[in-house]
Amino acid sequence: MIELPLAIGGSSAWYGPDVADRAEWIEVLSPTELAEIELAGQRLARVEVDWQTLSHDDFLLPTLKQRLSRVLHEVLEGRGFVLLRGLPVERWGRRLSAIAFLGLGLHWGNLRSQNRQGHLLGHVKDLGLSSQDPNVRIYQTRERQNYHTDSCDVVGLLCLHPAKSGGLSSLVSSVTMFNEMRKRRPNLTRVLFERIETDRRGEVPSGQKPFFCIPVFNWRAGLLSTVYQRSYIESARRFPEVPPLTPKQIEALDLFDKLANDPALHFQMKLQAGDVQLVHNHTLLHDRTAFEDWPEPERKRHLLRLWLAPETARPLPSVFAERYGSVVPGQRGGVVVPGTRFTIPWEAEDSPGAL
Repeated sequence: MIELPLAIGGSSAWYGPDVADRAEWIEVLSPTELAEIELAGQRLARVEVDWQTLSHDDFLLPTLKQRLSRVLHEVLEGRGFVLLRGLPVERWGRRLSAIAFLGLGLHWGNLRSQNRQGHLLGHVKDLGLSSQDPNVRIYQTRERQNYHTDSCDVVGLLCLHPAKSGGLSSLVSSVTMFNEMRKRRPNLTRVLFERIETDRRGEVPSGQKPFFCIPVFNWRAGLLSTVYQRSYIESARRFPEVPPLTPKQIEALDLFDKLANDPALHFQMKLQAGDVQLVHNHTLLHDRTAFEDWPEPERKRHLLRLWLAPETARPLPSVFAERYGSVVPGQRGGVVVPGTRFTIPWEAEDSPGAL
């Protein structure tokens, strides 16, 4: 029988209403800091650069650098998320805003590919697609995403345009979810420490199966790290070598989902234009509500996304290499398949192949 870790304390084990009330996770950028970001961005905008070879030393932020380091520490070692507010994206325009976001990202970690096309900068927009297509990822739709983790240490989002309605960002502590499951149903909690198949949705690395097999809950070096996407766990059953979910697995996953959707555990935030959200995938699950978009193309909901691998990230169990390619901090996570070439798409291409 799997021996469960003890209940986990600390700042990562939070309850949604508590952190929502305090709002200490919002960091408002000062005019001096914004001017510093703008200057660094304008310098890079004037030259052709290879973002794969750049580091934070190429995006100098002498005043803001310490604050960004503190923000990363809070994400990796504290509550697991931070919101930076105030980037003047409308004044800067799409290109300078993207450069500024990438430059900030370099202070938090190495850029990782987000899809089979090798995009180091992601565009989160509705492409009119449906998640019923097994090769479509939910961020390409306007559907609710449901609580999940991404295949990287830290995910960053920059809001360029919010939706007309809906599209709220929702966060829940997977550490708190473990504590609650352990308290209520330890037998089901043990089930989630067993390996389970998750669909790669057509993004299959060389020599790998079209699914990976990692437990939802993983314990390493006194730390709990979570991997989860229920719909992809279920769609992995399309492969003949993957067995159906057992009644115990279904019961455990149902309880996990019930806890994630409990307003006593999660909370929601509305991203404003110019907001940068950072989320630690190992201690949080994130969700996005369904949304209604604006009819005008230039006003449609549009977020930029980074997948980041900080060199100061936590140790991960070796089984994560099946999905992350490596467990070495700073060198892990992302999507790399045969033919992938790393690129920065400055504009969103409104077609399925683009994302």
